[in-house]
Amino acid sequence: MRIAVEGCMHGDLDKVYQTVQHLEESESIKIDLLLCCGDFQAVRNEKDMDSLSVPRKYREMKSFWKYYSGQKIAPVPTLFIGGNHEASNYLWELYYGGWAAPNIYFLGFAGVVKFGNLRIAGLSGIYNARDYHKGHYERPPYDERSIRSVYHVREYDVHKLMQVEEPIDIFLSHDWPLGITDYGNCEQLRYKHHFEQEIKEGTLGSRAAAQLLEKLMPPYWFSAHLHCKFAAVVKHGKDGPLTKFLALDKCLPGRKFLQIVEIESEPGPYEIQYDEEWLAITRKFNSIFPLTFKNANFRNTQLDIHDCRQWVRSKLQVRGAKPFEFAQTVPSFNPTKSDSNSSFTECPRNPQTQSLLQLLGLPYLLDGESGSSEIASMSAQSFQSGSTIHHNEEIPIDDVDELEEFVEDQDTETGNY
Repeated sequence: MRIAVEGCMHGDLDKVYQTVQHLEESESIKIDLLLCCGDFQAVRNEKDMDSLSVPRKYREMKSFWKYYSGQKIAPVPTLFIGGNHEASNYLWELYYGGWAAPNIYFLGFAGVVKFGNLRIAGLSGIYNARDYHKGHYERPPYDERSIRSVYHVREYDVHKLMQVEEPIDIFLSHDWPLGITDYGNCEQLRYKHHFEQEIKEGTLGSRAAAQLLEKLMPPYWFSAHLHCKFAAVVKHGKDGPLTKFLALDKCLPGRKFLQIVEIESEPGPYEIQYDEEWLAITRKFNSIFPLTFKNANFRNTQLDIHDCRQWVRSKLQVRGAKPFEFAQTVPSFNPTKSDSNSSFTECPRNPQTQSLLQLLGLPYLLDGESGSSEIASMSAQSFQSGSTIHHNEEIPIDDVDELEEFVEDQDTETGNY
C-alpha cells in the first residue's frame, strides 16, 4: 500500500492534491491513501472563521469549502487529525470521527479506524499542561480563551487510546512525542532557533503523545506542527519493536511537506471502516465523557470492555463497518455572496454523529452542559481577590505560526532574511 503523508495542510487542499497527482503521474504509481497530521482547517464558510484560531494574516477561506460543497471530490481517500489551527466548531460536530467532506475523513478528537488490514490511530490537538486534566467544557461560539483551549489534548481522550490492546500500524499526532529528538539527528533542527532551548531542556513535545508511543509502539508514527522535516527511529526495549517517526513541514513551495511511504498490506481495493475495538472503548467510556471544567472519573465506568466488544461485534455483523454517509450541516461558502450576516446554528447535530451514537446505543452529549460559566466565575473571583492560578508546569509553545510570524518580523528588522 502506498500512503502519502502530509504535514500541516493549512487549508491548501488543492495544492496538496495537485502534488499527489503529479507524483502519481511522474512516478507511474497509484497512491492509496493521504494522511494529514493536523492544521487541516476544514473551513466551510465565513462563519467558520470565527472558530478558527490563527493569526489574522492567515485568515483565508482556502479551498476546503469546494470539497465540502461537492464542487470538487478528493482524488484519493484522505484521513486527517486536528491540530491547533482548525475550524473547531466543525470538528466538535464530528468529535467521534466522520466524513468532513466526501472522501475526506476526520479521525475524531481521538480515534482508530481500519483501512484495508491496517489499523490507523490518532490524537487531535496539541498538549498543554494547564488544560490536560480538564473536561471538554468549550462550546461554540468560542470566546478569546476557549478558542485557544478547545484544541488542547485532554486526558480523557488519551485514556481511551491507552486502552487499545490490539496492534496499531500507524499513529498520527499533531505535535511530536516528548523526547523524540533523542532518537534522530537533532543537529539538523538548529536552524529552528526559536525552540532550540526546548530541545536542550528536554521539554520539546507532548507528554501525552510520548505516553501513547510507549504503550502502543506502532511501526509508524507521523506528526507535523513544528514546520520542518525530522525523522527518528525509536527502539522499544532491548529486543522490542521499532517505531519509525516522521514529521513533515507545511504546504509551501520548496518545503518538505509530503512523503510517500510503502507499507506491506493485503491487496486492495481499500476503504475506511470502523474499528471494532475502538467502538467498544467508545461505548465503555462515553458515560463518563467530561463536558465541564472537571475531568472524568475513570473509576465510574459500569460497562465491561469484553461485553462491549461482543455487543459492538453483533451490531457490525448486521450493519457492516462502513462509516455513515457524509451530510452537510451548514451552507458552504459562496464566493459571489457574503454569508457573514446569515443565520447559522452554532452547534448543529451532525447526522453522522447521531447515527453512530444510535448504533452504539449511546446518548448524544455534544450540546450538553458546558463548563464555560464555571471558568468565567473562577477567573472573576481570582481577579477580584488579586490571586493568581498557578500551574505546576510551564506552558509550552503552542502556536508555531504566531511564533514564526514574530521571528520573521524580528529577522526582517535586523536584516536577517
